[in-house]
Amino acid sequence: MLFKRKLYDDMLRWKNVDKGATALLIEGARRVGKSTLVKDFAQNEYESYILLDFSKVSKEIKALFEDISDLNYFFLRLQVLCNVQLKERKSVIVFDEVQLLPLARQAIKHLVADGRYDYIETGSLISIKRHVEHIVIPSEERRVRLYPLDYEEFRWALGDTATIPLLKIAYSDRKQLGDVVNRKLMRDFRLYMLVGGMPQAVSRFIESNDMVAVDRVKRDIIQLYEDDFRKIDPSGRISMLFDAIPGELGKNTSRYQVSGVIGRGTSDEVVARFMAELEASMTVNMVYHANDPGAGMSLNKDIARYKMYLADTGLFVTLAFKDKDFTENIIYRKLLSDKLDANLGHVYENIVAQMLKAAGHELYYYTFPTESGKHNYEIDFLISDKDKISPIEVKSSGYKTHTSLDVFCRKFSKRIRNKYLIYTKDLYKDRDVLYLPAYMTMLL
Repeated sequence: MLFKRKLYDDMLRWKNVDKGATALLIEGARRVGKSTLVKDFAQNEYESYILLDFSKVSKEIKALFEDISDLNYFFLRLQVLCNVQLKERKSVIVFDEVQLLPLARQAIKHLVADGRYDYIETGSLISIKRHVEHIVIPSEERRVRLYPLDYEEFRWALGDTATIPLLKIAYSDRKQLGDVVNRKLMRDFRLYMLVGGMPQAVSRFIESNDMVAVDRVKRDIIQLYEDDFRKIDPSGRISMLFDAIPGELGKNTSRYQVSGVIGRGTSDEVVARFMAELEASMTVNMVYHANDPGAGMSLNKDIARYKMYLADTGLFVTLAFKDKDFTENIIYRKLLSDKLDANLGHVYENIVAQMLKAAGHELYYYTFPTESGKHNYEIDFLISDKDKISPIEVKSSGYKTHTSLDVFCRKFSKRIRNKYLIYTKDLYKDRDVLYLPAYMTMLL
């Protein structure tokens, strides 16, 4: 099933503005829809195209990239092997899963300089060192990222083009929607949390309206990710770190406890490499501790203190009960009935992280001791907001208490732009705190 994706418009701008001066590299986790999007774009925007999927191309095509000294001969053979006629400045060549053939990625420099055709690359786990250590990385690449369907794309997939414009007006004008409308919108949003934004899962939901079938698709995707991680680390430790994300968040600790998952025998250097590979896979969203909250948080992030969320909350819901039968996954029935327990509040944190990331934010959090020193205050998310920062506290209910937010804002009063509390009730403004229903997170 083909879905409307916002990245399509960015791709169109690239085509019309760069006019072949760069190749477009689309990075994203496996199964987020990169290949489908690129094929649709190539069919719609060019007179002809060649799509080379390096996970299954022939030996003859792979051999072409061993010698590109004569591009006339290279293109002639490529057209014959693919049975496609390329037209100068009217055709595109797609390198799908380009990380599987590093020589093809290295060739981009010379192919772009030649200027005859456009080039689009897609890749999963593309930043991992082993895929690029023996090649020259082309500087002619324009990189963009494709995430799971965001909430607006999800509503489009369901045939709804009215909800998001309404939300944008309410947010802009700071207008309440009313309890009846908010309950309906939260019900719609909780469905997004359960299904998620992976195109296959969304397709299965639309086709079947069956959460068991959707959960089965998500389990297959999780298994695919775990298989990928084992190719990188046959010991299985990266897979263990990935699988433990829901459990670690459920402990409500101030950081991801690596040693509690894979033991204390792994060196800091190896742990750092594992985390870098997880982050590069785009299957997770890393949230780093900001040691000095301010406009330059990227300069003061603590790379040894972080929380991890899944890039897709639908996968998070399934992973939380991966080793149990679907019927035992209480998140499904409790979210659908709006009776999610407080100890499952990390599901809301995960969706907020996902939506903030999709909106272009780098994610940070902050902890500091209470007056007694026995516990910590914690700000769930910090985002840069022009020359200042905006703290965000997340609630899985309608509670309006925000002690950590208040103390934090007093502590760093000169650095604060806006104060947000994400919760399940209607939009509400109380002095300098803006209470936002979870579905409006995408507008921050």
